Amino acid sequence: MIEYLLDPQTWMALLTLTVLEIVLGIDNLVFLAIVSNRLPKEKQAAARRIGLSAALILRVGLLLALTWIAQATTPIITIADFPISWRDIILGVGGLYLVYKGVMEIHEAVEGSDAHGESKPPASFASVITQIMILDLVFSLDSIITAVGMTNNRPVMITAIVIAILVMMFAAGAVSGFINKHPTVKMLALAFLILVGTALIADGAHFHIPRAYLYFAIAFSIGVEALNLWRHARHERRMAAKAAGN
Repeated sequence: MIEYLLDPQTWMALLTLTVLEIVLGIDNLVFLAIVSNRLPKEKQAAARRIGLSAALILRVGLLLALTWIAQATTPIITIADFPISWRDIILGVGGLYLVYKGVMEIHEAVEGSDAHGESKPPASFASVITQIMILDLVFSLDSIITAVGMTNNRPVMITAIVIAILVMMFAAGAVSGFINKHPTVKMLALAFLILVGTALIADGAHFHIPRAYLYFAIAFSIGVEALNLWRHARHERRMAAKAAGN
């Protein structure tokens, strides 16, 4: 147990996965805000907390189901001397989904979307909570598959999901504001989706890519983005100081 807690790869996996879970949940926060805003203001926070608490149970259940299936390595069919198991199918389909999701989200971010729609408010407090649970489960599918692709350590995956849900509960406004102010952070997370999806497809094809390579690539990219944000902030401060001096 002590060796497990002192393992740097365990903490790297937890940190990386937690950041991804939080960033990839930004779109979910937008939908949760829209749904909860249909309630009186004094009930909105309670609806989000209750809905997300129930959604957490659903997320963990889906995560455990996917990891159990992903560990089923007994071949169920053989094509041209290539054995295929449920694990290969789950990893391959999940990887394709992540690549598709990442490409489509990046395309929408670059090209923009003119699709806007409004729906009538739900009939009751319970209806809002139900919608929050369903929306969270649907929009968390990519993050759950990402968790399966990043590590096979269930405690790490569950811990990252719990932390992400807690952040969504108590820091939704701050996180959404940061992403809206720095859209390149979300673009970076979507690029990570494609990277992890490619690794999943490779695993499904029996070609394992060491996760340490993914951790290094992600950590390096985050470091570069942090430098860009720092440079941008310094530039804005200089411009502000120059404007004040004039």
